[in-house]
Amino acid sequence: MGWLFYTDRRVKSYADEKAEIMRLCTFYSDVRRTELLKTCKVGSTWYAAVKVTNLDGTPVEDRTYTPDDDGSITFAAVFLTRYDDGCWGYKDMEESAGPVESRAPLSILNLLSKIKDPDSYSHAWRQRCREWASIPDYEEGDKIKLAAPVTLTDGSTCQIVTATHYRRGRQKRRCYSIEETGGLVRLSKAALASSELLSSAKGEASPVLAEFFAKKE
Repeated sequence: MGWLFYTDRRVKSYADEKAEIMRLCTFYSDVRRTELLKTCKVGSTWYAAVKVTNLDGTPVEDRTYTPDDDGSITFAAVFLTRYDDGCWGYKDMEESAGPVESRAPLSILNLLSKIKDPDSYSHAWRQRCREWASIPDYEEGDKIKLAAPVTLTDGSTCQIVTATHYRRGRQKRRCYSIEETGGLVRLSKAALASSELLSSAKGEASPVLAEFFAKKE
């Protein structure tokens, strides 16, 4: 399915988007009902756990999913979204239809029905989501070894870094101190995949950052 844009511009905020996702995932027919169990926005993509139930109580027959104990099935829906000249639009996909975006949180994945075919696209998609969710959220002072050296904009590389932060106005932003040079670098979450915690040093203040700025004086 392609993109659908709302030219009336009635969707303008996060709350509007969430309400529209709920509406799109909730409907009834003479034999079934579909309801939204949970949704979450990651970046510009919405992930949703959608439950399908037969009104007569019989198990839902489906080639992809094994019915749960109550006979229903729950699948993941992925909504790509963007604004074009102020008009909100979306492109929706069911998890077995080949979505590339795979950052659904565990709170969504844990609601989904089991998949019949372990070699299916749905199974692979869920595995990518779990791998993304497993990337650690390091704390201040943690010393980390990246899975592979990261090339920086100046052509140098780094692999061992320490989590710290800097401030921009009132905002506290995560960065990392490079082991070899003491310089600071921003790293994406993807760069931390399969990384290793070498040591942990929890604390309110960052001695690493203090040392960095001391060298500048």
